[in-house]
Amino acid sequence: MIKAVIVDDEPKAIQGLSWELTNFSNDIEILETFSNPEEAIRYLNLNTPDCLFLDIQMPTMDGFQFLEKLSNKDFPVVITTAYDEYAIKALKHEAIDYLLKPIDSDDLQETIKKIKKFNSRLVTSSKIEEVLVNFNEKFDKKKITINTDGKLIFLNVDDILFVESDGNYSTIVTSKQQNIVITKKLKEVNAILPEHYFFRIHNSFIINLTKIKEFIKSEGYVVMESNHKIPVARQRKSDFLEKL
Repeated sequence: MIKAVIVDDEPKAIQGLSWELTNFSNDIEILETFSNPEEAIRYLNLNTPDCLFLDIQMPTMDGFQFLEKLSNKDFPVVITTAYDEYAIKALKHEAIDYLLKPIDSDDLQETIKKIKKFNSRLVTSSKIEEVLVNFNEKFDKKKITINTDGKLIFLNVDDILFVESDGNYSTIVTSKQQNIVITKKLKEVNAILPEHYFFRIHNSFIINLTKIKEFIKSEGYVVMESNHKIPVARQRKSDFLEKL
């Protein structure tokens, strides 16, 4: 069963599309519907349906702007529109298909086939990723696995100088002059780093204890081997000294 989300600014259009989808196919279950694009974005950034049916013409935000604002895009998108002129543009925005309103049952069946094919590739990809991550964790304790930009990076912990927080993102700064930006909060990164080597020295920083060059006690910061100056939070100072 394909669990779908519908986004359309008109409640009547949502009602009509829901009826068409569920009556033309036994393979689709409507999980959620939204007439407010901002509410839909908040939901989709926290939840991953099997498919999104997205109206392209909405007054406050068109469908293409909507897709650009999504941080979670791990699901296929089907554009729904009454205008054929949007088809090519829709496909360029990584939609797997488009449906012209009113929806034709044969077109819908073809779209469902594409959705299933897309999701089967995702499942295969996630299984491969799981095998690689498990292998790395079991056989190479000095590497961590970072998932970013659609690829896995196996990073040697000895190469990490520090990690800096930027809200929902974190930047891993390495000794190889490589900055890796990932969509994880600092506490999530902290959970995958070896506790023996790393310490959260500040709300915004985790440092590699083996890469400290100096600790300037009078001014409350450490100097890393890269000459970056990292502040030491007052409430973490005693724990930090114990760790050293």
